[in-house]
Amino acid sequence: MSQANLHRFKNWLMLSLILVLVSSFFIPAAHSASPLSASLPSTDSPKPKQQCPAPRNSTMNLLQKDDALDLSKLRDVLIRLEDTIIFALIERAQFALNDCTYQPGVYKYDNDFKGSFLEYFLHEMEQVHARVRRYTSPDEYPFTKPLPKPILTTLDFPPILHNNSVNVNDKIMERYLADIVPNICSPGDDLNYGSSATRDVECLQALSKRIHYGKFIAESKFMDPKNQKTYIELIKSGNRTGIMELLTNKAVEDALLKRLRRKAMIYGSDITDNVSEDHLAGHNGTSLCIDDKGNGTARKIRADVVVDLYERFVIPLTKDVEVEYLMQRLEGWQAPKDV
Repeated sequence: MSQANLHRFKNWLMLSLILVLVSSFFIPAAHSASPLSASLPSTDSPKPKQQCPAPRNSTMNLLQKDDALDLSKLRDVLIRLEDTIIFALIERAQFALNDCTYQPGVYKYDNDFKGSFLEYFLHEMEQVHARVRRYTSPDEYPFTKPLPKPILTTLDFPPILHNNSVNVNDKIMERYLADIVPNICSPGDDLNYGSSATRDVECLQALSKRIHYGKFIAESKFMDPKNQKTYIELIKSGNRTGIMELLTNKAVEDALLKRLRRKAMIYGSDITDNVSEDHLAGHNGTSLCIDDKGNGTARKIRADVVVDLYERFVIPLTKDVEVEYLMQRLEGWQAPKDV
């Protein structure tokens, strides 16, 4: 990449990020107190006298400790992140593999950076996000460093999680490049390097957030008086297998995979008047969406690929995060007298 092209690319990148950040300030404040929206005024219009039932609140207020450790709310957040991840994968799948963007040394940069184009792009993105305090939130974990300090005043989050050093972003990146991208993208090179890298970043950040939410799940389960004594005994004995068994809820995992297949089946299809729900259900593992007239159109993403991603990668890695978090949970912690 020539110096002139690199300069134009960096200008395009910074302009795009600024436009995204500026536009976000015109969105009404959400129920959650995220680092980007917590201080924005509400623009909610007066409520009508008759309303439909309120939608399920699938956001998390990390400024309130009890809210952040409510297991039912945590599961709602994870369900919402399923949608985020599926749509991010669909967006990435529209581009070719573009393997050159993952290989170090292909491009020369105006500094001493030696990594791949994706790593360079990801670091540039995370520097902008760091300036608007994204990574001061306890549910956000950057892939790169060093990062600049925020230009916004940091929020005073309560001590929701115990101090820990668990970060599996290196594993997420490794599995994403080795297993995920090759399974959702067609082989080859379509020259859309900036576009495909943008989608890569979205996928990586969504996967990282979902997987590291395992810390909140582990903390919530650890604080449950019914099992806290058992967790403490397992942690003290270093019994990772026992902790994993106590954390695991097979019924919840099975329901998750079933729900995920249905979502991927629907989101990955072009829905027309000729496509019935029965036909969708009958072809949910194939690469074609068959309408009522027998016509087939290519799916945006195969449902079985998404389910396999969760079953072999997301769920196990989330549980690894939970176990490793709990292995550090007793450091500097004083157990209640009745435990």
